[in-house]
This record gives sequence, C-alpha cells and structure tokens, in this order.
Amino acid sequence: MDNLIICDRCGSDACYVDEVNQDIKTYFCYGCGFQTNTLMIDGSDFLNEQMEVLPELYKDLMVKDDKGKIWMPSATNIPHQGMIFANGPSSDEWGWSAVKAVPVNENEKEKYPIPGKKGQYYEWRMDMSTIKNFSEHAYIDALTYIGVLPEDKDDDQFSNNSL
Repeated sequence: MDNLIICDRCGSDACYVDEVNQDIKTYFCYGCGFQTNTLMIDGSDFLNEQMEVLPELYKDLMVKDDKGKIWMPSATNIPHQGMIFANGPSSDEWGWSAVKAVPVNENEKEKYPIPGKKGQYYEWRMDMSTIKNFSEHAYIDALTYIGVLPEDKDDDQFSNNSL
C-alpha cells in the first residue's frame, strides 16, 4: 500500500504513506516536510538510535502525534538537484534551507571521492552559495527551488526568504 493521506502532524492532504512490509509503514508529508515511520515511537530502539546522531535542532523539533508516532524534520538530498534541511538557531526560530546541486568539474573531482569506491568520484555537489531560506510552512517552495516540483508563478504566497 502506498498512497496520500491526511498528515497526523500538520493536517495537510499531502502525506505519502509507503508500506515497507506488513509491520513497517513510512510517512512523508510534503505539506510540512516532516517524516516518521511505525518504528518512531517513544522508547523504541530505532528512535533511540536516531537521537544519537540527529542534530539538536532536529531533536528539538520532534513532535508526537495523537497516534504516538514521533515526527521529525526531513533532510532531503537529491544528488543531481539539491538538498533541503531544517535550519535555524532554535525550535522557535527555524525554517527550511535549500541549496542547489551543481556538476563537479573535472579539475575538482578529486575533492569529492565516493567513500569506499577507490577512483570513483561524485558527479554533483551541493553549492552552498545557492542557499535560500524558507519559512517552516514553505517546504513545498523549497522543493520547487531545487527543481523537484515545477514553479507555479501564481502561488508564491508562502515563500519567506528569512528564518
């Protein structure tokens, strides 16, 4: 089963559900940019492992829905398009940051080796000079900025270029 449902975190109708197997479902909301799965519940080994490696901002932004699932901001990395991540000084003052991917030039490829693959290099890199900030409610605008979604010239009401 995979389909769109109402997000248990934000109420958006753009939450994609994917059934990995009969025990595990993943949830990714394109409305708010948050994600969870059926393993992300209080006290679970999976959640505890996540807490060990997540940045403090991501931990601070986690929220439990009415069904007990813990939602956290996504970190989207599409090698040939760009990256989107939660960014800001605190959970009270944050938003989405997006950067575009650019091709790695032949003369700089040795700066970008693929770990564990001797002699192989990444073809794309994230260009931090293209960073653009969006409000916490403008995840879809960040996706549009890196080219995942087409640009809609008439619907720029949610963009906010400051955190």
